[in-house]
Formats: sequence, C-alpha cells, structure tokens
Amino acid sequence: MDLVENVKEGLRSIKANMLRSVLTALIVAIGITSLVGILTAIDGIEYSISESLSSLGANTFDIRSKFNRGNNRDGLKEKNYSPLLLAEAQKFIDEYSYPATISLSARLTILAEIKHGSEKTNPNVNVTGVNEDYMPIKGLNIGNGRNFSRFEIQYGSKVAVIGFQLAKTLYGENKNPVGTEISFKGTQFKVIGTMVEKGELSENNFDNMVLIPIIVANQLASGQGLNYRLTVGIQDPEQMDYAMGEATGLMRKIRDDDVGNENSFDLEKSESLAQNLESITSGLRFGGFGVGFITLLGASIALMNIMLVSVTERTREVGVRKALGATPLRIRQQFVIEAIVVCVLGGIGGIILGILIGNLISRAIGIDTFVVPWLWMMVGMGICIMVGLFSGWYPASKASKLDPIESLRFE
Repeated sequence: MDLVENVKEGLRSIKANMLRSVLTALIVAIGITSLVGILTAIDGIEYSISESLSSLGANTFDIRSKFNRGNNRDGLKEKNYSPLLLAEAQKFIDEYSYPATISLSARLTILAEIKHGSEKTNPNVNVTGVNEDYMPIKGLNIGNGRNFSRFEIQYGSKVAVIGFQLAKTLYGENKNPVGTEISFKGTQFKVIGTMVEKGELSENNFDNMVLIPIIVANQLASGQGLNYRLTVGIQDPEQMDYAMGEATGLMRKIRDDDVGNENSFDLEKSESLAQNLESITSGLRFGGFGVGFITLLGASIALMNIMLVSVTERTREVGVRKALGATPLRIRQQFVIEAIVVCVLGGIGGIILGILIGNLISRAIGIDTFVVPWLWMMVGMGICIMVGLFSGWYPASKASKLDPIESLRFE
C-alpha cells in the first residue's frame, strides 16, 4: 500500500465515521479559529493605526518642551525647564539649514463649542493652531477648499480648516462649508477648507478638529502659554541622525543651553511611536497565540483519544492488512495520515472562520480594512499538521505493533 493509497484510505475511514470525524475536526477548527481570528483582528488594528500614523514615519522627528516632573529624586530637586516659546519655534524654522519641511502646532483647547448659525457642537472640539506645513506633515488631505497660505499664517488671518465629522455636524450631508463662517470664543472664522475623513483611530481625532493659524491661537490663549511642538520632516531617512544633530545644535543655541548641560527641550524620533505600537501588538499576538495554543492542545488530546478508539475498533482490519503483507511503517502511515487529514480539514474551516471573524471584529470597532493574514494562515496549517502528527503517532505506533494472529482473533 503506497502513500497515495494511505491517504485515500484515511479519507474513506473519515467518511465511514462521519459524525466522529466532524466533531474532532470541529474541535481543531475552533482552536484555529481562535488563533487566526484574534491575530487577524490584531493585524487589522495595527494596519489601521500604522496607516493613521504613516505621516509620522521614519523621516520625521519632534521638538517640544521638556516635561517638568517637579518631584524629588534621591533627595535632590530636579531642574525645571522653561517651555518652548512661539518666538523660539519660529526662529528655529527660519534658521534651520538642513533641507526639511517643518510644521509648528499648539493645541488651544479640546473643549471648544463651535457655532454656525443656529447649529452648534458639543463642547468637545479640538482647536489647534498650526502653520501651513502642518497638514502635509500629518498626512491630512483637503476634501473641499484649500490649505492655509503662508500669508494667512504670518499675518494671523481669521480663517479655519475643519474636520470631516465637525463639518457634518454643523452643515449636514450636502452643504459645502467653504466660504461660510464659524465662531468660538466670540471670534468669527472663515472656513477655507474641510479635511478628508481620517477615522476614530487617527492620532488626534482630526475629524472633530478645527485648525487655525498659530498666531491666532496664541492670541486667543490670553496670555496662557501653549505647548508648542515642531515636527521636522526630511527626505532621506538615512540622514536622520545628521538632521537631528543639526536641530539639536540650533535649538540649544536659540535657548542658550550652556555647554555640558543637558538639553532644555525634548527631541524625539517619531519611529519610537512605531516601536511602541509594535511592542503593544506583539504582546497582543502573544496572548492570542496562547489562547489558540491552549485550545489546540485540548483538540490534540481529544484527537489522540479518538485515534486510540479507532485503533481498538479496527484491530481485525489491522490484522488483515498485516496478513496481506502491510509493513509496520505502512500501518503507522495510515493512522498518522488519517489524523493529519482530520486536522487539515478542521484547519481549513478554522482559517476561513478566523479570517471572517477577525475582520468582523475589526469592522465592529470602526476599521474598514479587510485583512488576509497569509502568514497566520500558513502558521495555522503548519500547526494543524503538527497536531495531527503528534496526536496520531502514538495510536499509529500501537497499531503497527499488533500481532496479526491475535488481531484476527479480536472480537
């Protein structure tokens, strides 16, 4: 009996014991579904977040005020650093010599109530002051209208670009906001553009945001210091260290940091965001893999039990095969292949269900991307084969050692 005949015999045995085989394959399918489903959902979430933060890739870095903890450490009071000022940020933009695009932003409030005519929003709108390079750096696209001009930023024009959801709240589905006016804090702003929808997982919920010129935000702060942030984007990621070194030297000069003292500002390469994201998703994958592994372990034990029962039931069959010349190797192959076939059939069903369930979970939390996890599909099938091999080996070995004479006498 060759290998192909063993596979056919395994399929015939499965068909002859359909209910038992289906229940066994279902156990394997549940394990693979949990494994592939969880990992598919995690991949979908990671893809969506990575897409939302794609503008903060490996070619940008941020400069912002150093956080003052104000706590004592080892009995010594830590030094407090003055916040980054608007004038310092603008001077940095003017004097930075390395070819780069530099955005400047500062959040004015996250509790603004925006009005347009008789319509108004809940007091939960993010109002942020920006320069003309903020939207390109953040990967924000204009749906209607245009971005800020350099003239509007420099002279503090009362103009605004609003998010997708905010425009929908104030204007409904069909009306174009461009050219109309909105107001908050008693100040009127002309809407010059609306942003394309980014989704709820975007960095700052851009869909519910109003962007205004940075000088206007500074004026509306009424003397309260804003937390200014510079984001520097360069063309060649390989020159990142050089560009950061140039930025550090210039900012230390602007802020009069003495030689030997640490920086009075924070400078962070934005790829650390991707690293943090990867560490989080790696933990989630590990947990999902653990859940799937435990389920598959139970499935392998159940399958081994089924195969032991099958060996007992087919003792006379094994005796006949041996009497006809089947070697112990072929007997082992038959039962191992039968176990693997059951696992593979269950694994195929589990992979299909896992992909569907994982994407349904992603869709339920607002992620529209459909993910096909080819890697986890291959891993799942590999695990199915290993489970079948592990579960079928002992029963197969037991069957191959049966004495043919005693097997023929078995009732």
